[in-house]
Amino acid sequence: MNDTPKGERVHIGLFGRRNTGKSSLLNAITGQDLAVVSPVKGTTTDPVSKAMELLPIGPVVMIDTPGIDDAGALGGLRVQKTREALRRTDVAILVAEAGRALEDEDRALLALFREMQVPFLVVRNKMDLTEIRLADGFHVSAATGENIDRLKEKIAEIGAGEETRHRLVGDLVAPGDMAVLVVPLDKAAPRGRLILPQQQVIRDLLEAGAVAVATRDTGYADALRGMAKPPAIVITDSQVFAQVSAATPEDVPLTSFSILMARYKGVLEGAAAGAKALDALADGDRVLIAEGCAHHRQCDDIGTVKLPRWIRAHAGAAPDFAFCSGSSFPRELGRYAVVVHCGGCMLNGREMRFREREARQAGVPMTNYGVAISHMQGILERVSGWLPRPSVGS
Repeated sequence: MNDTPKGERVHIGLFGRRNTGKSSLLNAITGQDLAVVSPVKGTTTDPVSKAMELLPIGPVVMIDTPGIDDAGALGGLRVQKTREALRRTDVAILVAEAGRALEDEDRALLALFREMQVPFLVVRNKMDLTEIRLADGFHVSAATGENIDRLKEKIAEIGAGEETRHRLVGDLVAPGDMAVLVVPLDKAAPRGRLILPQQQVIRDLLEAGAVAVATRDTGYADALRGMAKPPAIVITDSQVFAQVSAATPEDVPLTSFSILMARYKGVLEGAAAGAKALDALADGDRVLIAEGCAHHRQCDDIGTVKLPRWIRAHAGAAPDFAFCSGSSFPRELGRYAVVVHCGGCMLNGREMRFREREARQAGVPMTNYGVAISHMQGILERVSGWLPRPSVGS
Protein backbone atom coordinates (compact mmCIF):
# COMPACT_ATOMS: atom_id res chain seq x y z
CA MET A 1 0.00 0.00 0.00
CA ASN A 2 1.60 3.23 -1.19
CA ASP A 3 -0.95 5.76 0.06
CA THR A 4 -0.85 7.27 3.55
CA PRO A 5 -3.66 5.61 5.59
CA LYS A 6 -6.60 7.81 6.50
CA GLY A 7 -5.84 7.33 10.17
CA GLU A 8 -2.46 9.03 9.64
CA ARG A 9 -3.77 12.06 7.73
CA VAL A 10 -4.75 15.48 9.07
CA HIS A 11 -8.55 15.67 8.85
CA ILE A 12 -9.81 19.10 7.78
CA GLY A 13 -13.55 19.71 8.05
CA LEU A 14 -15.62 22.54 6.57
CA PHE A 15 -18.68 23.45 8.64
CA GLY A 16 -21.30 26.18 8.56
CA ARG A 17 -24.76 27.18 7.45
CA ARG A 18 -26.18 26.40 4.03
CA ASN A 19 -25.11 28.47 1.05
CA THR A 20 -22.04 30.02 2.65
CA GLY A 21 -19.89 28.45 -0.05
CA LYS A 22 -18.40 25.49 1.83
CA SER A 23 -18.26 23.30 -1.28
CA SER A 24 -16.89 26.14 -3.41
CA LEU A 25 -14.23 26.80 -0.79
CA LEU A 26 -13.31 23.11 -0.68
CA ASN A 27 -12.83 23.11 -4.45
CA ALA A 28 -10.75 26.29 -4.26
CA ILE A 29 -8.50 24.92 -1.49
CA THR A 30 -7.89 21.63 -3.26
CA GLY A 31 -7.79 22.98 -6.81
CA GLN A 32 -10.19 20.19 -7.79
CA ASP A 33 -13.92 19.85 -8.37
CA LEU A 34 -14.43 17.56 -5.39
CA ALA A 35 -17.82 18.88 -4.35
CA VAL A 36 -20.98 19.75 -6.29
CA VAL A 37 -21.56 23.51 -6.28
CA SER A 38 -25.03 25.00 -6.71
CA PRO A 39 -26.86 28.20 -5.69
CA VAL A 40 -29.62 25.96 -4.30
CA LYS A 41 -29.40 25.66 -0.53
CA GLY A 42 -28.68 22.20 0.86
CA THR A 43 -26.95 20.75 -2.21
CA THR A 44 -24.52 18.88 0.07
CA THR A 45 -26.68 16.26 1.77
CA ASP A 46 -24.09 14.13 3.59
CA PRO A 47 -20.49 14.64 4.69
CA VAL A 48 -18.13 13.98 1.78
CA SER A 49 -14.55 12.87 2.57
CA LYS A 50 -11.63 12.86 0.16
CA ALA A 51 -8.09 11.71 0.93
CA MET A 52 -5.46 13.68 -0.96
CA GLU A 53 -2.11 15.47 -0.82
CA LEU A 54 -2.48 19.18 -0.08
CA LEU A 55 0.53 21.48 -0.09
CA PRO A 56 1.91 22.84 2.16
CA ILE A 57 0.16 20.50 4.61
CA GLY A 58 0.84 17.03 3.16
CA PRO A 59 -1.50 14.02 3.39
CA VAL A 60 -4.97 15.17 4.43
CA VAL A 61 -8.60 14.14 4.43
CA MET A 62 -10.91 16.96 3.36
CA ILE A 63 -14.46 16.77 4.78
CA ASP A 64 -17.34 18.80 3.29
CA THR A 65 -20.43 18.81 5.52
CA PRO A 66 -24.11 19.71 5.03
CA GLY A 67 -25.47 23.01 6.27
CA ILE A 68 -25.94 23.03 10.02
CA ASP A 69 -29.16 25.07 9.62
CA ASP A 70 -30.93 22.41 7.50
CA ALA A 71 -34.56 22.02 8.55
CA GLY A 72 -37.02 19.13 8.90
CA ALA A 73 -36.54 15.47 9.84
CA LEU A 74 -34.07 14.83 7.02
CA GLY A 75 -32.23 18.00 7.96
CA GLY A 76 -31.91 16.69 11.50
CA LEU A 77 -30.22 13.55 10.20
CA ARG A 78 -27.83 15.67 8.15
CA VAL A 79 -26.98 17.77 11.17
CA GLN A 80 -26.23 14.59 13.13
CA LYS A 81 -23.92 13.41 10.34
CA THR A 82 -22.15 16.76 10.55
CA ARG A 83 -21.61 16.29 14.28
CA GLU A 84 -20.23 12.80 13.65
CA ALA A 85 -17.77 14.24 11.12
CA LEU A 86 -16.51 16.62 13.81
CA ARG A 87 -15.42 13.64 15.93
CA ARG A 88 -12.60 12.87 13.51
CA THR A 89 -11.78 16.46 12.56
CA ASP A 90 -8.30 17.74 13.46
CA VAL A 91 -8.86 21.25 12.07
CA ALA A 92 -12.37 22.70 11.79
CA ILE A 93 -13.14 25.56 9.41
CA LEU A 94 -16.30 27.54 10.12
CA VAL A 95 -17.35 29.01 6.78
CA ALA A 96 -19.39 32.21 7.08
CA GLU A 97 -20.21 34.95 4.60
CA ALA A 98 -18.15 38.12 4.48
CA GLY A 99 -19.98 41.19 5.66
CA ARG A 100 -22.58 39.32 7.74
CA ALA A 101 -22.60 38.85 11.49
CA LEU A 102 -22.38 35.32 12.81
CA GLU A 103 -25.78 33.74 13.37
CA ASP A 104 -27.02 31.41 16.10
CA GLU A 105 -26.01 28.29 14.17
CA ASP A 106 -22.49 29.66 13.71
CA ARG A 107 -22.12 30.40 17.39
CA ALA A 108 -23.46 26.94 18.25
CA LEU A 109 -20.79 25.40 16.04
CA LEU A 110 -18.06 27.46 17.67
CA ALA A 111 -19.29 26.31 21.08
CA LEU A 112 -19.20 22.71 19.86
CA PHE A 113 -15.65 23.13 18.54
CA ARG A 114 -14.55 24.40 21.94
CA GLU A 115 -16.45 21.68 23.82
CA MET A 116 -14.79 18.97 21.70
CA GLN A 117 -11.45 20.80 21.87
CA VAL A 118 -11.06 20.93 18.09
CA PRO A 119 -8.74 23.67 16.79
CA PHE A 120 -10.71 25.92 14.44
CA LEU A 121 -10.55 28.87 12.09
CA VAL A 122 -13.38 31.20 11.08
CA VAL A 123 -13.20 31.78 7.34
CA ARG A 124 -15.35 34.49 5.75
CA ASN A 125 -16.03 33.55 2.15
CA LYS A 126 -17.34 35.72 -0.72
CA MET A 127 -15.13 38.70 0.09
CA ASP A 128 -15.44 39.64 -3.59
CA LEU A 129 -19.11 40.56 -2.99
CA THR A 130 -18.65 43.11 -0.21
CA GLU A 131 -16.22 45.75 1.03
CA ILE A 132 -17.05 45.01 4.67
CA ARG A 133 -14.24 43.33 6.59
CA LEU A 134 -15.32 42.05 9.99
CA ALA A 135 -12.58 41.37 12.53
CA ASP A 136 -13.68 37.89 13.53
CA GLY A 137 -12.53 35.90 10.52
CA PHE A 138 -10.03 35.18 7.76
CA HIS A 139 -11.37 36.67 4.51
CA VAL A 140 -11.19 34.76 1.21
CA SER A 141 -12.99 34.42 -2.09
CA ALA A 142 -13.55 30.92 -3.43
CA ALA A 143 -14.80 32.52 -6.66
CA THR A 144 -11.66 34.56 -7.42
CA GLY A 145 -9.10 32.58 -5.42
CA GLU A 146 -8.10 35.61 -3.36
CA ASN A 147 -6.27 34.68 -0.13
CA ILE A 148 -6.72 30.93 -0.76
CA ASP A 149 -2.96 30.27 -0.65
CA ARG A 150 -2.66 32.21 2.60
CA LEU A 151 -5.58 30.22 3.98
CA LYS A 152 -3.80 26.94 3.18
CA GLU A 153 -0.71 28.17 5.01
CA LYS A 154 -2.87 29.07 8.01
CA ILE A 155 -4.50 25.63 8.01
CA ALA A 156 -1.04 24.06 7.82
CA GLU A 157 0.05 26.02 10.91
CA ILE A 158 -2.94 24.75 12.89
CA GLY A 159 -2.70 21.22 11.49
CA ALA A 160 0.97 20.91 12.38
CA GLY A 161 0.01 21.08 16.03
CA GLU A 162 -2.35 18.15 15.54
CA GLU A 163 0.19 15.73 14.12
CA THR A 164 1.12 12.79 16.31
CA ARG A 165 4.07 13.82 18.44
CA HIS A 166 5.43 10.32 19.01
CA ARG A 167 6.26 7.15 17.16
CA LEU A 168 4.35 3.93 16.79
CA VAL A 169 7.39 1.85 17.74
CA GLY A 170 10.45 3.83 16.61
CA ASP A 171 10.98 5.34 20.06
CA LEU A 172 11.37 1.85 21.54
CA VAL A 173 14.39 0.80 19.48
CA ALA A 174 17.84 2.11 18.57
CA PRO A 175 19.55 2.00 15.17
CA GLY A 176 20.74 -1.54 14.48
CA ASP A 177 18.35 -3.16 16.99
CA MET A 178 16.55 -6.28 15.84
CA ALA A 179 12.77 -6.47 16.18
CA VAL A 180 10.96 -9.77 15.65
CA LEU A 181 7.41 -9.57 14.29
CA VAL A 182 5.19 -12.61 14.74
CA VAL A 183 2.56 -12.71 12.01
CA PRO A 184 0.11 -15.64 11.89
CA LEU A 185 -1.20 -16.66 8.46
CA ASP A 186 -4.49 -18.30 9.33
CA LYS A 187 -7.80 -18.44 7.48
CA ALA A 188 -8.74 -14.96 8.68
CA ALA A 189 -5.52 -13.37 7.42
CA PRO A 190 -5.91 -11.36 4.19
CA ARG A 191 -4.45 -13.20 1.23
CA GLY A 192 -1.42 -11.60 -0.41
CA ARG A 193 -0.91 -8.77 2.06
CA LEU A 194 -0.19 -7.77 5.63
CA ILE A 195 -2.75 -5.93 7.72
CA LEU A 196 -2.23 -2.20 8.19
CA PRO A 197 -0.73 -2.20 11.72
CA GLN A 198 1.90 -4.72 10.59
CA GLN A 199 2.81 -2.54 7.61
CA GLN A 200 3.02 0.56 9.79
CA VAL A 201 5.21 -1.11 12.41
CA ILE A 202 7.63 -2.35 9.75
CA ARG A 203 7.85 1.12 8.20
CA ASP A 204 8.44 2.82 11.53
CA LEU A 205 11.13 0.30 12.51
CA LEU A 206 12.93 0.91 9.22
CA GLU A 207 12.72 4.68 9.70
CA ALA A 208 14.30 4.21 13.14
CA GLY A 209 17.19 2.28 11.57
CA ALA A 210 16.18 -0.99 13.22
CA VAL A 211 16.10 -4.42 11.59
CA ALA A 212 12.64 -5.94 11.17
CA VAL A 213 12.49 -9.75 11.06
CA ALA A 214 9.10 -11.34 10.39
CA THR A 215 8.14 -14.93 11.15
CA ARG A 216 4.98 -16.96 11.38
CA ASP A 217 3.83 -18.04 14.82
CA THR A 218 4.53 -21.66 13.86
CA GLY A 219 8.21 -20.86 13.25
CA TYR A 220 8.77 -18.32 16.01
CA ALA A 221 10.45 -20.56 18.58
CA ASP A 222 12.91 -21.96 16.03
CA ALA A 223 13.66 -18.45 14.70
CA LEU A 224 14.39 -17.23 18.22
CA ARG A 225 16.73 -20.12 18.96
CA GLY A 226 18.64 -19.44 15.74
CA MET A 227 19.47 -15.84 16.64
CA ALA A 228 22.99 -14.99 17.81
CA LYS A 229 21.58 -12.61 20.43
CA PRO A 230 18.10 -11.89 21.80
CA PRO A 231 16.00 -9.33 19.88
CA ALA A 232 15.47 -5.84 21.28
CA ILE A 233 11.69 -6.32 21.06
CA VAL A 234 9.13 -8.93 19.99
CA ILE A 235 5.84 -7.73 18.54
CA THR A 236 3.13 -10.30 17.97
CA ASP A 237 -0.41 -10.59 16.75
CA SER A 238 -2.50 -10.62 19.94
CA GLN A 239 -4.30 -13.81 18.91
CA VAL A 240 -1.15 -15.88 19.55
CA PHE A 241 -0.06 -14.08 22.73
CA ALA A 242 -0.03 -17.22 24.90
CA GLN A 243 2.18 -19.17 22.52
CA VAL A 244 4.59 -16.32 21.87
CA SER A 245 4.79 -15.29 25.51
CA ALA A 246 5.70 -18.85 26.56
CA ALA A 247 8.54 -18.94 24.01
CA THR A 248 9.92 -15.46 24.76
CA PRO A 249 12.52 -14.98 27.54
CA GLU A 250 11.26 -12.82 30.39
CA ASP A 251 14.00 -10.24 29.82
CA VAL A 252 12.99 -9.64 26.18
CA PRO A 253 10.39 -6.85 25.80
CA LEU A 254 7.16 -8.27 24.38
CA THR A 255 4.03 -6.52 23.12
CA SER A 256 1.50 -6.68 20.28
CA PHE A 257 0.53 -4.65 17.25
CA SER A 258 -2.82 -3.83 18.86
CA ILE A 259 -1.24 -2.63 22.11
CA LEU A 260 1.23 -0.45 20.21
CA MET A 261 -1.71 1.01 18.29
CA ALA A 262 -3.56 1.81 21.53
CA ARG A 263 -0.46 3.60 22.83
CA TYR A 264 -0.09 5.45 19.52
CA LYS A 265 -3.71 6.61 19.54
CA GLY A 266 -3.48 7.73 23.17
CA VAL A 267 -5.92 5.23 24.72
CA LEU A 268 -3.65 2.60 26.30
CA GLU A 269 -4.10 3.74 29.91
CA GLY A 270 -7.87 3.60 29.65
CA ALA A 271 -7.79 0.29 27.81
CA ALA A 272 -5.68 -1.33 30.53
CA ALA A 273 -8.08 -0.16 33.22
CA GLY A 274 -11.13 -1.12 31.16
CA ALA A 275 -9.98 -4.72 30.65
CA LYS A 276 -10.74 -5.46 34.31
CA ALA A 277 -14.45 -5.20 33.52
CA LEU A 278 -14.20 -8.52 31.69
CA ASP A 279 -13.66 -10.27 35.04
CA ALA A 280 -17.08 -9.35 36.41
CA LEU A 281 -19.34 -10.04 33.43
CA ALA A 282 -22.55 -11.88 34.21
CA ASP A 283 -25.14 -13.71 32.15
CA GLY A 284 -27.04 -11.24 29.97
CA ASP A 285 -24.57 -8.36 30.32
CA ARG A 286 -24.17 -6.54 27.02
CA VAL A 287 -20.70 -6.33 25.47
CA LEU A 288 -20.07 -4.04 22.49
CA ILE A 289 -17.31 -5.13 20.13
CA ALA A 290 -16.35 -2.21 17.89
CA GLU A 291 -14.13 -2.10 14.82
CA GLY A 292 -12.93 0.95 12.94
CA CYS A 293 -13.13 -0.67 9.52
CA ALA A 294 -15.80 -2.62 7.67
CA HIS A 295 -13.76 -5.54 6.35
CA HIS A 296 -15.12 -8.76 4.87
CA ARG A 297 -15.39 -11.22 7.75
CA GLN A 298 -13.69 -14.59 7.39
CA CYS A 299 -14.41 -17.78 9.27
CA ASP A 300 -13.21 -17.65 12.88
CA ASP A 301 -13.15 -13.84 12.70
CA ILE A 302 -11.49 -12.33 15.76
CA GLY A 303 -14.17 -9.71 16.48
CA THR A 304 -17.33 -11.74 15.97
CA VAL A 305 -16.14 -15.26 16.78
CA LYS A 306 -12.88 -15.53 18.72
CA LEU A 307 -13.26 -12.66 21.19
CA PRO A 308 -16.82 -13.61 22.22
CA ARG A 309 -15.64 -17.20 22.76
CA TRP A 310 -12.64 -16.12 24.84
CA ILE A 311 -14.67 -13.61 26.87
CA ARG A 312 -17.33 -16.21 27.73
CA ALA A 313 -14.65 -18.64 28.85
CA HIS A 314 -12.84 -16.00 30.91
CA ALA A 315 -15.96 -14.67 32.64
CA GLY A 316 -17.57 -18.08 33.08
CA ALA A 317 -20.80 -16.43 31.95
CA ALA A 318 -22.95 -15.91 28.88
CA PRO A 319 -23.01 -12.16 28.09
CA ASP A 320 -24.81 -10.84 25.03
CA PHE A 321 -22.66 -9.37 22.25
CA ALA A 322 -23.39 -6.45 19.95
CA PHE A 323 -21.17 -5.36 17.07
CA CYS A 324 -20.46 -2.15 15.16
CA SER A 325 -17.91 -1.28 12.50
CA GLY A 326 -16.62 1.57 10.38
CA SER A 327 -17.76 5.07 11.28
CA SER A 328 -20.77 3.69 13.15
CA PHE A 329 -20.45 4.00 16.93
CA PRO A 330 -23.50 4.00 19.24
CA ARG A 331 -24.40 7.20 20.99
CA GLU A 332 -26.23 5.39 23.81
CA LEU A 333 -23.39 3.48 25.47
CA GLY A 334 -24.94 3.21 28.93
CA ARG A 335 -26.62 -0.09 28.03
CA TYR A 336 -23.24 -1.86 27.75
CA ALA A 337 -21.12 -3.37 30.52
CA VAL A 338 -17.91 -2.91 28.51
CA VAL A 339 -16.72 -1.83 25.06
CA VAL A 340 -13.98 -3.89 23.41
CA HIS A 341 -12.48 -1.92 20.51
CA CYS A 342 -10.06 -2.90 17.78
CA GLY A 343 -6.69 -1.19 17.46
CA GLY A 344 -8.26 1.62 15.43
CA CYS A 345 -5.68 1.66 12.65
CA MET A 346 -8.27 3.11 10.23
CA LEU A 347 -9.33 5.83 12.68
CA ASN A 348 -7.29 8.88 13.56
CA GLY A 349 -6.25 9.52 17.13
CA ARG A 350 -8.91 12.18 17.67
CA GLU A 351 -11.71 9.76 16.75
CA MET A 352 -10.32 7.04 19.04
CA ARG A 353 -9.98 9.44 21.95
CA PHE A 354 -13.51 10.71 21.29
CA ARG A 355 -14.87 7.17 21.51
CA GLU A 356 -12.98 6.55 24.72
CA ARG A 357 -14.27 9.82 26.17
CA GLU A 358 -17.87 8.98 25.19
CA ALA A 359 -17.59 5.62 26.94
CA ARG A 360 -16.03 7.20 30.03
CA GLN A 361 -18.77 9.83 30.25
CA ALA A 362 -21.36 7.05 30.03
CA GLY A 363 -19.61 5.23 32.86
CA VAL A 364 -18.70 2.30 30.59
CA PRO A 365 -15.19 0.77 30.60
CA MET A 366 -13.54 0.57 27.18
CA THR A 367 -10.64 -1.69 26.31
CA ASN A 368 -8.77 -2.85 23.23
CA TYR A 369 -8.42 -6.23 21.49
CA GLY A 370 -4.78 -6.82 22.41
CA VAL A 371 -5.16 -5.41 25.91
CA ALA A 372 -8.25 -7.55 26.55
CA ILE A 373 -6.60 -10.72 25.28
CA SER A 374 -3.42 -10.20 27.30
CA HIS A 375 -5.47 -9.41 30.42
CA MET A 376 -7.49 -12.60 30.04
CA GLN A 377 -4.25 -14.56 29.64
CA GLY A 378 -2.68 -12.94 32.70
CA ILE A 379 0.19 -11.24 30.87
CA LEU A 380 -1.07 -7.65 30.55
CA GLU A 381 1.61 -6.18 32.81
CA ARG A 382 4.33 -8.03 30.94
CA VAL A 383 3.25 -6.84 27.49
CA SER A 384 2.22 -3.27 28.27
CA GLY A 385 3.53 -2.26 31.71
CA TRP A 386 7.01 -1.48 30.40
CA LEU A 387 5.82 0.75 27.55
CA PRO A 388 6.43 4.50 27.94
CA ARG A 389 3.17 6.43 27.70
CA PRO A 390 3.59 9.40 25.34
CA SER A 391 1.27 12.32 26.02
CA VAL A 392 -1.18 13.25 23.28
CA GLY A 393 -3.77 15.94 22.77
CA SER A 394 -7.44 15.32 23.36
